[in-house]
Parts: sequence; structure tokens; C-alpha cells
Amino acid sequence: MLLTIAKVLLVIFALGLILVVLLQSGKSAGLSGAITGGAEQLVGRKARGFDAVLAKITAGLAIGFIGLTLWVAWLVANA
Repeated sequence: MLLTIAKVLLVIFALGLILVVLLQSGKSAGLSGAITGGAEQLVGRKARGFDAVLAKITAGLAIGFIGLTLWVAWLVANA
């Protein structure tokens, strides 16, 4: 029962992570974007508004996904 709940949560986190990553705006536009995007990253330009919220949600979902994956692996190994 616990393993089934953990697997369902893992699928929900995976789908949420995919959705949030796809909602984020692209940082580059071709070769010129790759050059300027790298320069902006070095300067440390921060995301604002909706992009910042999506970045925080992505980080939270990624941490949760990794934690759930380790938990499911532990449950399977100890079942």
C-alpha cells in the first residue's frame, strides 16, 4: 500500500516537473542568444516575475522528485 502511494506521488511529481519546465520561457534565440545568454549568466542576471516563480517551483519539484525516487528505491529494496 505504501509503495503504491509513493509511486503515485512520484508520477505526480514527474508530470508536474515536466509541465513547469515546459512553461518556462526560453533563454536563448539561436547562436546570438547562446553568446549573449552566456554573458548574462556570468553577470548574474536574475529572473523576474513569473519566471522567478517557475524557477522556484522547478527547484522544489526537483528536490521532491529526487527524495521520492530515493524513498521508492528504499521501499522496493526492503519489500
